[in-house]
Amino acid sequence: MALVTLLAVNWSPELRGIIVVLIGIGVLMGSIYLLLTTNLGSRLGFLVVLAGLSAWLMMMGIMWWVYGIGLKGNPPVWKAKEVIGGSVDNAGSDVVRGADIHSATTEKSVDGWKLLAPDDPSFGQETAAADDILQNQTQLFKAGDYKALNVYSKGGQRFPKINDTLDFLAFFHKPHYSLVEVQPVVPSLTEPGRAPPAAVVDTSKSPTYVLMERDLGTIRQPSVTLTFGAAIIFLLCCWTLHRRDQTLRRNVEQGKAVVPVRTPV
Repeated sequence: MALVTLLAVNWSPELRGIIVVLIGIGVLMGSIYLLLTTNLGSRLGFLVVLAGLSAWLMMMGIMWWVYGIGLKGNPPVWKAKEVIGGSVDNAGSDVVRGADIHSATTEKSVDGWKLLAPDDPSFGQETAAADDILQNQTQLFKAGDYKALNVYSKGGQRFPKINDTLDFLAFFHKPHYSLVEVQPVVPSLTEPGRAPPAAVVDTSKSPTYVLMERDLGTIRQPSVTLTFGAAIIFLLCCWTLHRRDQTLRRNVEQGKAVVPVRTPV
């Protein structure tokens, strides 16, 4: 009756989840440990079960590490570094101050800055990140009060690389910066039932620049920690089992040497 009452807990999702996990551990790993205990003994069975479990966790961590799935950390995001008003010469960061960014094109970079084409996927992603900074974080503008004009990108290269194809050892990255140029638009009246008119940039007002830096996140860090932690436990279990076998073999050999040899009468 008490077990039925315990399993009927449904008012707290956290408590119910903990109970389900504990039952799963007891049924799955506990049943294997019980089977090995009856054949190998409690201590040896525990070592074998722990070695098998850590090996499985190590292989699963490697798969999560390679494909970036499973247990994930923080995803990569754009973080605000500075919001610049008027001109990039007013920037407090040396990354963009003094750079002639308006001379950069999609083909030619100036001072490391390169213009992104409007059909580039990064254009929309970086514009959306700048919208969140301007509307939610700093609250300088409201939605529809401005228009994104240009997006510039700098850095982000991976190294060390042999060439563009042999880059499997390029684990390091240079800082990746993005500069989004926005400018207020002329207020327009909207009529019910009709599409809003196209936004017209107000040239009498100065543009605003949003300088962002790419945070690569820690999406693979939990799987890396799981892989190395499980590998250490697996190697310790194997080393302990190996020492046990050596001790057992040595004790058996010593026991044979002590036993007297009886000659037949």
